[in-house]
Amino acid sequence: MSNSTNEHNFSRRNILLASAGGAGIAVVSSALSGSTAAAQDQAATANQAPAQRSVDSIVTRDGVEIYYKDWGPKDGQVVILSHGWPLSSDSWEAQALHLADNGFRVITHDRRGHGRSSQPWDGNDMDHYADDLADLIEVLDLKNVSLFGFSTGGGEISRYIGRHGTARVARAGLISAVPPLMLKTAANPGGLPIEVFDGIRAASIADRSQLYKDIASGPFFGFNRPGAKASQGMIDSFWLQGMTGGHKNTYDSIKAFSETDFTEDLKGFDVPTLIVHGDDDQIVPIDAAARASKKLVPHATLKVYAGAPHGITDTHKQQLNDDMLAFLKS
Repeated sequence: MSNSTNEHNFSRRNILLASAGGAGIAVVSSALSGSTAAAQDQAATANQAPAQRSVDSIVTRDGVEIYYKDWGPKDGQVVILSHGWPLSSDSWEAQALHLADNGFRVITHDRRGHGRSSQPWDGNDMDHYADDLADLIEVLDLKNVSLFGFSTGGGEISRYIGRHGTARVARAGLISAVPPLMLKTAANPGGLPIEVFDGIRAASIADRSQLYKDIASGPFFGFNRPGAKASQGMIDSFWLQGMTGGHKNTYDSIKAFSETDFTEDLKGFDVPTLIVHGDDDQIVPIDAAARASKKLVPHATLKVYAGAPHGITDTHKQQLNDDMLAFLKS
């Protein structure tokens, strides 16, 4: 483990200890500064505090620590990659490395409750995810940002645009993304029935470690298809990322990604938009997702990967790398 990781984990433990049982925190405490009383005073005013920044994390306005990576030249055009459930920013590493190597400044963050970010009890919903992203963009003072969201991350960036507009956004990309709505309703007959998501919740409560192994070894990467050659590395990476997330946070997020309606958010996409989806996506079926999103964002470019599963950031990484780079340079 690197020194920076140790420092991050040490900082996070200090934050959790200073938060007085889960109350919001305003600033990152060091081991040598402040008393318990001072930390409690800071916690009490967290909701009024502005978002703040450290070397590899920010603390949002409601006191949640969001971990981020900042790769590539600092004067490069900014790209932000928002990850899927129950993963972390590590799931974007192939694209982040490729784009950074090509001169882009690539920022990937762990959503609240996921990866190395803190695990708040509340706020595990799309509005908070979008506001956390807004805090990240504002604290780092990022402009002309290209936002890409994979799966649940597609919902995050859609809700960001819906709530915060496109003043700081240059381009948007929806990759195997959940918008406009995953859940089957009277207005969305092509969605998945609530029983599907109830089943995921039940499996998460029963044995979420096994759930993540089953998803990764089966439909996520398409390894359940006849003739598919499973990668144990991909399966292990998915499981590891999922298990670093908070149990409550990842559980709540099932509702966030499945039941949030992004229809109105998509109508605010007034920037160049790329939609990429596999037509054998067993997690987020293409008709109710990418093709429906294309109707709501008619100027978007839709690229369909024939026979591709949900996890195209890994299974089709070079094709996706090339398409994203071409879109950014267009």
